Amino acid sequence: MAAEQTPAPDYGRMVAEARRAFYVMFGVLCLVWALHLVNWLTDYQLSVDGGIRAREPGSLPDLVSAPFLHVNWAHLEGNSGPLFIFGFLAAYRGVKRFLGLTALLAVTSGAAIWLFSPERSLTIGASGLVFGYFGYVVLRGLIDRNLIDSLIGVVMGASFAYILTTAVPGTPGISWQGHLGGLLGGLAGAWIFRERRPKASTAPASAPVPAQSARPGSAPAEGSAALTERQKLLKELDDLGL
Repeated sequence: MAAEQTPAPDYGRMVAEARRAFYVMFGVLCLVWALHLVNWLTDYQLSVDGGIRAREPGSLPDLVSAPFLHVNWAHLEGNSGPLFIFGFLAAYRGVKRFLGLTALLAVTSGAAIWLFSPERSLTIGASGLVFGYFGYVVLRGLIDRNLIDSLIGVVMGASFAYILTTAVPGTPGISWQGHLGGLLGGLAGAWIFRERRPKASTAPASAPVPAQSARPGSAPAEGSAALTERQKLLKELDDLGL
């Protein structure tokens, strides 16, 4: 069985995807900042209308809007840098996969907030997405067996491991529920959105059957080469008894 060959990396495609990921994340940040400007001008009415209220069925659609809203300018500034860095690293392997991952993180982080936050609490912010992208980037390279992504994951994990302290249940003053839900969603997303390669065939190649020389009066062996004209003539004479 021939050994499976790893395809050579397509660096041109990687550069194109990285450029596309940069534009996508730049657009996301522009959207978040524009929403906050409107939020600020309306005395943060968007936060009131679009925040997640724990265990209120009518607030379930707010799982989609809450990650893009913030409490104040300091909250927005604190999330913008990590959101862009981890979002870009999550998106540069494919924007379509990134959009699916973002939808997954909005659900997992928002559901954790909705289920486990204190009664009558209102929660907004992109921290759940940030933690989800972080978990995805750290684990993706190991699952895909990609050296570049594995190195990125090691560097990011070692550099930002301290943020995991804010995903510990019971941490006061922050929405640890959203952080933990986003982190678990990112780890799950690394498996769900993994690189799927076609399976190599495991059937052994059959060896060619050697050609056998034909004798007068004998039938050609299965898989032998075609008989020559002289061999055909000898066989016909033998059949006639000559």
